[in-house]
Amino acid sequence: MEEELRALLLGAPAVAALVGARVNFGRHPQGEPLPALVLTTVSDREGLTLDGPDGLQRARVQIDCWAPSYGEAKRLSRAVRDLLHGHSGGGFRALILEAARDLGAPEAPGRPFRVSLDFLVTYSA
Repeated sequence: MEEELRALLLGAPAVAALVGARVNFGRHPQGEPLPALVLTTVSDREGLTLDGPDGLQRARVQIDCWAPSYGEAKRLSRAVRDLLHGHSGGGFRALILEAARDLGAPEAPGRPFRVSLDFLVTYSA
C-alpha cells in the first residue's frame, strides 16, 4: 500500500508540480527543500467478517503537507485532497478523507507550516 500510495501522489501533476519527488514515509530528509509530503501509517488492520478475513486491509494514513508558508501548505493540502478523497482503483478500494487540521503558525521564525490530512484507506491485501 505504501509504495502504491506514494506512486499515486507522485504521478499526479497537481501534486508533483508542488513537491517534485519529495513524498516520503516517516520523515522528510533534513536539509531537503520544501514543500514536501510526509506520510505516516497510523494504523493498519486486516478486515474480518464472521467467516474470517475478507481479503482487505483498512489503514489510517496521515499525510503532512509541509511548506515555508501557510498558503503553500494549504495549496498542497488541497491538491492532495482533490486527488485522494473518493479515489478507488489499482489496489485501492477507497481512500476517504477522515480529518484535516491546520496546525497553526510555527513557534519560531523560519520554521515550516504544516497542514495534516487523515485518510482512511481500504486496499486489497
